[in-house]
Amino acid sequence: MKTAPFSKLLLSLLGLALLAGCDKPASSDTAAAAKPAASTRYLETIKARDKLVVGVFTDKPPFGFVDEKGRYVGFDTDIGRRLAKDLLGDENKVEFVAVEPASRIPFLQSDKVDLILANMTVTPERKEAVDFTNPNLRVAVQALVADGSPVKSLDDLADKTTIVTTGTTADIWLTKNHPDWKLLKFEKNSESLQALANGRGDAYAQDNLILFSWAKQNPGYRVLPQLLGEEAPIAPAVKKGNTELRDWVNAELAKLGEEKFLLKLYDQYVRKELSDDTKPESVIVEGGKWQG
Repeated sequence: MKTAPFSKLLLSLLGLALLAGCDKPASSDTAAAAKPAASTRYLETIKARDKLVVGVFTDKPPFGFVDEKGRYVGFDTDIGRRLAKDLLGDENKVEFVAVEPASRIPFLQSDKVDLILANMTVTPERKEAVDFTNPNLRVAVQALVADGSPVKSLDDLADKTTIVTTGTTADIWLTKNHPDWKLLKFEKNSESLQALANGRGDAYAQDNLILFSWAKQNPGYRVLPQLLGEEAPIAPAVKKGNTELRDWVNAELAKLGEEKFLLKLYDQYVRKELSDDTKPESVIVEGGKWQG
């Protein structure tokens, strides 16, 4: 008489165990199904929000800066406005978020922005952390020194102090290839350039487009001819795995290429910053078609 209730209890526990065992695969399947769904519906998320959130620089003219009226302007910001117009029907439906070189990837990873349009050079290390679209610019890293500096080549910097902005390609390349060189690091591009102007370092290593622009606006500096590494593409970036937004931006870049949209932005923002003999195709990558 005492074994019957025990048998029923055992059967009940066995039944619960079987149900629990059945629930686990169902739960995993649901989670696995939800994750791709979120990625494949990302454009719908942006449309429901009615706003495209873009990370840009605020101190890197002519690509991203704030004008005297407090308005975000530049080559990159105008691309952001055009993307908002094509996706949401209004170029003003974009929210710009100020980023620094070192914060670009974390801002994507933490969903603070949908897209980075902030002069991010494509590197193998960064490709492991984010997904890049097709490129829109091409760049090389060089170093800027004062006209009166005895520095003639990169080798002369071995026993000098080189200023870099944290998280930039220059910072990464020098740290990897010249770990014994003395680097003075700042978080903002403007801080780095001010440090150079104040004589706190012997050179400033950065994307050459930025150096050419600054040297033209601030006479008394010259760019060393040697490159730190090879010429590389610059591209917008999205969160790792966000293939829908990446593919949409790629399609947009192809469409804008047919309009020569980037050439128009080059004429508006970049041409005046460079020497008269600079060819646009040496700076911009129209239609996302990179040719190394």
